[in-house]
Amino acid sequence: MPAFFVSGIPFPAQSWHSARRNRCDTAMKKSRPAFSIIFFGAAFTAGLYFMFAAIQGDYGVFRRVELNAEADALRAELGQLRAEQSQLENLTRRLSDAYLDLDLLDERARNVLGYVRADEVVPR
Repeated sequence: MPAFFVSGIPFPAQSWHSARRNRCDTAMKKSRPAFSIIFFGAAFTAGLYFMFAAIQGDYGVFRRVELNAEADALRAELGQLRAEQSQLENLTRRLSDAYLDLDLLDERARNVLGYVRADEVVPR
């Protein structure tokens, strides 16, 4: 083993401390594959979990598609309800005191009260 001199004192090329450090490094290198496998396995599992939550979770892609479909259905229903509302407003206006549609009044009286004129034939 070659030696070198520092301020006149001979030192071995590899001291006891550096030899111990080399042994510890090899021991750490042997345990690192297990740590790496555990770390990457946990990271992969966490990645899978977050990917699943991003697709299937409460705020995921499938839930968003479901909510968009529900919103479209509700918008269509809203359009139908608005059309029905405007029709009812029209009928109400036509039967009001300010604007009275006699034909509509006659039709409603026939439907509600069951009136029939003398010259009409009603099938039973």
